[in-house]
Amino acid sequence: MNTLTPLETLFDIGYGRDLTLPSELVKLYGHLHFPSHSGGSYVIGNFVSTLDGVVTLGQPGKSGGGDISGYNQHDQMVMGLLRATADAVIVGSGTLRAAPRHLWTAQYIYPALAGAYQELRSTLGKTQPPLNVIVTARGEINLNRPVFQSGEVPVLIVTTLQGAERIHEQHLPPGVQVLPVQGTGVLSVHAILEAVNAVRQCDRILVEAGPQLMGDFLAEQYLNELFLTLAPQIAGRDSSVERPGFVVGKLFAPEHPLWGTLISVRRAGSHLFLRYAFETHKQA
Repeated sequence: MNTLTPLETLFDIGYGRDLTLPSELVKLYGHLHFPSHSGGSYVIGNFVSTLDGVVTLGQPGKSGGGDISGYNQHDQMVMGLLRATADAVIVGSGTLRAAPRHLWTAQYIYPALAGAYQELRSTLGKTQPPLNVIVTARGEINLNRPVFQSGEVPVLIVTTLQGAERIHEQHLPPGVQVLPVQGTGVLSVHAILEAVNAVRQCDRILVEAGPQLMGDFLAEQYLNELFLTLAPQIAGRDSSVERPGFVVGKLFAPEHPLWGTLISVRRAGSHLFLRYAFETHKQA
């Protein structure tokens, strides 16, 4: 039984078309809007950050988002809501290592609302679970992880030719596809999204990747929106461990700063749920 209290809506511009959410989700989240679009996928990102901008504690067993949010149920509820609207969820190999038993579905992250999430997917005409997309340039992943072995979700591994060779040294489980998109090196976001849409035509793609891949999405101007949970925690930093923000490997300001437009602000206790839109000049 779900006993979660509703989010308090502090600000919402009503951005786009209202999705038809089940009444239980409307009660908890409010109305969820996405703008109409054509010619490609609409790409949204989701992150949780401390007040001082840390998105991972960078320590074994303590590097996931739960340690940042304090395993906040409202954050999990919103993650589930976004996954329920998505045709595909993209993560990097680092995210997989940080959450080795995870499945990127709505019901996995917040089981108490599994029925409501499934009702939403049915209303949106999504008959399958979201395609779980694992991005790995080097192919250094363990195919014994539940996301590959459970058979509960379709999985696409986007990699390089070199990475595909390494992956095929293991037994490839049913329901898992490997798609190499280039020979070696860093995978471009354009190539990743082309691969995803070649396997499943996606109206909406959710990115739950780590800071490196998120930086690539922003740099290549493919991220339409960012849902950012601000947790009331100060994690701190020193020279002993890397604790990045949600973008690493890319430098925007001062020459080319990226500015977001605030779409909505919701609150649950001292956690804030922020939503920003970004200008993008490309279609996924």
